[in-house]
Amino acid sequence: MAVSQELVRLIAREALGRDVEAAVIEETARRLEGLLSRVRGLDLEQLLPLEPPAAFNPGHPAWARRPEAGEPAWAGLGAGAAGSSGYGTVPAAGGPSGAGAPPTVGTPPAAASAAAGAPSRPGPATGPRADLWFKSLAEVAEAIRRRQVSPVEVTRAALDRLEAVEGRLNAFITVTAGAAMEAARAAEAALVRREPAGPLHGVPVALKDLFETAGVPTTAGSRILADHVPSRDGTVVRRLREAGAILVGKTNTHEFAFGPTTINPHYGPTRNPWALDRVPGGSSGGSAAAVAAGVVYAAMGTDTGGSIRIPAAACGTVGLKPTYGLVSRHGIIPLSWSLDHAGPLTRTVADAALVLGVIAGRDPSDHATVDRPVPEYAAFARPGDLKGVRVGVARAWAEDRVAPAVGQAFEAAVRALSGIGAEVREVQLPAADHMMVVNRLIALAEAAAYHAPYLATRARDYGADVRGRLELGQYLLARDYLAGQRLRGEMCRHLAAVMDAVDVVAVPTVPVAAPRIDQTVVEWGGEVETVPEALIRLTAPFNVTGNPVLALPCGFTPDGLPVSLQLAGRPFDEATLLRVGATYEATAGWFTRRPPI
Repeated sequence: MAVSQELVRLIAREALGRDVEAAVIEETARRLEGLLSRVRGLDLEQLLPLEPPAAFNPGHPAWARRPEAGEPAWAGLGAGAAGSSGYGTVPAAGGPSGAGAPPTVGTPPAAASAAAGAPSRPGPATGPRADLWFKSLAEVAEAIRRRQVSPVEVTRAALDRLEAVEGRLNAFITVTAGAAMEAARAAEAALVRREPAGPLHGVPVALKDLFETAGVPTTAGSRILADHVPSRDGTVVRRLREAGAILVGKTNTHEFAFGPTTINPHYGPTRNPWALDRVPGGSSGGSAAAVAAGVVYAAMGTDTGGSIRIPAAACGTVGLKPTYGLVSRHGIIPLSWSLDHAGPLTRTVADAALVLGVIAGRDPSDHATVDRPVPEYAAFARPGDLKGVRVGVARAWAEDRVAPAVGQAFEAAVRALSGIGAEVREVQLPAADHMMVVNRLIALAEAAAYHAPYLATRARDYGADVRGRLELGQYLLARDYLAGQRLRGEMCRHLAAVMDAVDVVAVPTVPVAAPRIDQTVVEWGGEVETVPEALIRLTAPFNVTGNPVLALPCGFTPDGLPVSLQLAGRPFDEATLLRVGATYEATAGWFTRRPPI
């Protein structure tokens, strides 16, 4: 293959910012031609299941070393303009509120999606065993163990609830009702035989449609994988089944998990159970909506830039992003290998702890998982006093481009933590914008590498927003990607130094309540920020460092939309995080609020 010397010259000038001598250009082009002629012989399809062998371990002592004195390297990233992380682009037309025509979407293959004119405040549904719909996972699991209710009753109630609300929410891509009832009957028979029961025995759950399931389609919310039916369960799915969980379906997601709204052009948008004209967050929006609406007691999500915590915030649920390496990614369609996390969305902190105890632990199939004992997380998720617990408040994050209602709820939550014994201190973190850019450098490059064969052959099958991000990633230089990884280490060390002085760090989960489905930008005093960048700005940093983070409700806006508190802990110290979260949750009482659907 011929490599144009003029192209090399232009890349050097425009991308690298320097002029290069003609002889060097000629030699570079010749060398590049030889290398690319060999690399182009690779079968990109064969690369799909492969990931880089280097594993990020946030608990490694190297990332706990004190940062170097002087100005950090990340300061060179600059402030940037709106949309400059490459994640969202400010539209050329439309007002600052983002009003305009909603995105074009298709019709989901299961229940019909909500009509464009669906009411934003539907009335509550009722039905047989409606008393079960909004109980916690822990309550239902205990009732099943005590044989106060049967797995068949609980599963039937979940499917009834799904049928009642799915036409308005569009939370599911695939519903496995028949298999769920069959599994429920088997779970009931096991109880009759007095066989040992797992911690989730007979409890209905759902999976984001990135988790591979034997014999059940796993589409990743895409047209490209519409016919993908795995032959085996991924590790998390297997562990859930072994614990007795009943799978009722696969939930809707932003296409390939590459977006924070779950506006899906192939399967329709998922709608927020608190207001049907609003997004549920993303990319695990279907999972959050299903839990918030009382369909299932837990649903699995993935989180690369906030995709568990953003929908938890938008839908008023608990979302837990465990430490990177604590939960296996094996059998989960990747977005970004070194940033992807898997974790639960639930109604309570105790429920999240129960699920984490099931799914955590080393997996020989995932080299990034660590060999550490798995404690009984549920034992830590109990209210108590927080005397001696140090809570660091990142005030700069909480005050920069944060909606007033969100800021007020966050400050009330901080006062509540202080009132139950926590010692509140102010801490300084790297700028959230800088950490978000590092997240994007890594995610864009890794996602583009994974999707290279599809982009080469089926580019038009992607939705416009996701294709735009993937195309951008094709043009990042290796040095740009590696710059992101190198800055990542620097940011890890800075956060580790902060965590030497505090036990958890508190910031808002997202700076705004759930945006409208047709909204494209958020206005901040005359300036605008794209909805995607606003939604990930405060969550994406903790994917860079890999710390465990818990998102939980901390209030509501005047018009009834949930607001969320984000607590970040030390690597592999989920125990402290769960203790603080459960104590705050018991004091605040937000768990008792239910969406009006």
